[in-house]
Amino acid sequence: MSLFVETDLEPNVVVVPTLGHEEQAGDSLQTFPPSVQPFRVIRGLRREEWIEYAVALTVGVHLTVLIRLLLDWDGVLGTLLVALLTFVGVHTVILRARSTPEVALDKAITTIMWTIGFTIIGLLGWMVTFVTIKGMRKLSWSFLTQDLSTVGALDEGGGAYHAIVGTLIQVGMATVVVIPIAILTAVYLHELRGRFSILIRFVVDALSGLPSIVAGLLVFTVLPGYAGYKAAIALFILALPIVTRTSEEVLKTVPDSLREASLALGAPQWRVVLRVVLPTARAGLLTAVLLAVARITGETAPVWLTAGINASTNYNPFTGPQTSLPVFVFDLIRVPDKVQNDRAWAGALVLLIMVMIAFAAARLVLARSERKLGRR
Repeated sequence: MSLFVETDLEPNVVVVPTLGHEEQAGDSLQTFPPSVQPFRVIRGLRREEWIEYAVALTVGVHLTVLIRLLLDWDGVLGTLLVALLTFVGVHTVILRARSTPEVALDKAITTIMWTIGFTIIGLLGWMVTFVTIKGMRKLSWSFLTQDLSTVGALDEGGGAYHAIVGTLIQVGMATVVVIPIAILTAVYLHELRGRFSILIRFVVDALSGLPSIVAGLLVFTVLPGYAGYKAAIALFILALPIVTRTSEEVLKTVPDSLREASLALGAPQWRVVLRVVLPTARAGLLTAVLLAVARITGETAPVWLTAGINASTNYNPFTGPQTSLPVFVFDLIRVPDKVQNDRAWAGALVLLIMVMIAFAAARLVLARSERKLGRR
């Protein structure tokens, strides 16, 4: 059997296969065999469209410069905003002159969305680059293996080992406690749907909007004094709604056919949840946990109120103050001394690396979960 596809495509047109097996052609629905993949057309920018963007950008830049000179502006943010609006306005006028208003509006909104996306990527890249440049001055192996107990404020050396240990202990304790409670809560909300589901979901949603400093104040009021486990309690309060709501959404992605097949074979609901639902959603649940870990790793206010500040390494979270990396950075960046500020930037770089590793792991696990569910 042979398949002949005749198409009259424009010069900058790319034809790629899609994952679907059906294609709408006019008023009739054409079904392809499983071995034949239909095609969709992705059209690139034509020459005249490139010219339109170039003209709109040139006019926008010149008008922005003229406005700056006339009004004597110095602000960068205002200049960029005026340049964006001018570019979009000129491009819309050009499009309306050669197409319908609907097409002009659609392309103008598309241009704004792409601009916003590139702006966000640029800001993220600038922040990562800035922290990396500032932090690399002090970052070394000794910085990762020494604390500040034997150095003075103006002495060289010393590091953030005590803060790294404190962060790992506090976040680890909060994670170990939050995993079973949050996942069981998500199972109750989505799988069992008991009589208290509405109330529990309301409480979880309310906790998700709780300011972090309020969680720290709550723990500080109930349990006065400084200790690492108190910071873990505050982080647990912040991580619980994140893991619960994300886990509930992950459980919704499990196909109902798996549950129905298991129940049809006579398995009780608890066994279906334990042996079918949770293993299927395992990667997504791990993603929810990693997202919460990345979120609470950078918390400063609740940890500062509950764990305090300590220049020495404290391995016991139940006795004495225990510094974390965010508190380490917050404490040293306020000191009017270059040595301490360099230590703070190096600590910020270490914290950024830890958070980025957690987010990257979450994305990899989520992609693996989506591939597994897609195969099923």
